[in-house]
Amino acid sequence: MVQIQTFVFNPFSENTYLLSDETGEAIIIDPGCYDQAEYKELTDHIAANNLTPLKIINTHAHIDHVLGIAALKRKYNIPFYLHRLDEPVLKAVKSYASNYGFAVFDEPEIDHYLVEGESVTFGNTTLKVIFVPGHAPGHVAFVNDEQKFVIGGDVLFHLSIGRTDLPGGDHATLLSSIRTQLFTLPDEYQVFPGHMQSTTIGFEKKHNPFFR
Repeated sequence: MVQIQTFVFNPFSENTYLLSDETGEAIIIDPGCYDQAEYKELTDHIAANNLTPLKIINTHAHIDHVLGIAALKRKYNIPFYLHRLDEPVLKAVKSYASNYGFAVFDEPEIDHYLVEGESVTFGNTTLKVIFVPGHAPGHVAFVNDEQKFVIGGDVLFHLSIGRTDLPGGDHATLLSSIRTQLFTLPDEYQVFPGHMQSTTIGFEKKHNPFFR
């Protein structure tokens, strides 16, 4: 059974997810930890629960989702996965990080390019990669059919959707991604987004104002 631990990091209140199962193996998704206290909160939890991180996988590469990757890669000697279309988004971070008050950005090397339809595994758990561009050009989400959940990044939120005014964003593309990739999932699937509280596919199909 997958355990989903949420950490809220950095001034953007970004949701970093740590997924683990009964084997003790784990995966880190969108690590946004920036300062030492946030880094320690995540790594202390991993140590206290005797977890073994195997990889870092990202939904996309905006600054608030990538701040902790390089340090965690070094600590655990694990690979970093990102969709190829978001590589330019990652490489742009260092050019604007200081504008948001981040004095230093340690750019991580990408070890594996995520591909739509592939599976990412840890322990006894499988996450399916789906392609959901619109907020970012290479945005993906991770679906677990066994426990009926989606780690969705900044695509679909509780009563909202991701912003599309950043470079590479496109409003029509985002709406299409949600309709064709997320709203085709069963209503009971829980969505764990990149910010704010979780929601469900069924609730958003019924109540999200962008789809009235």
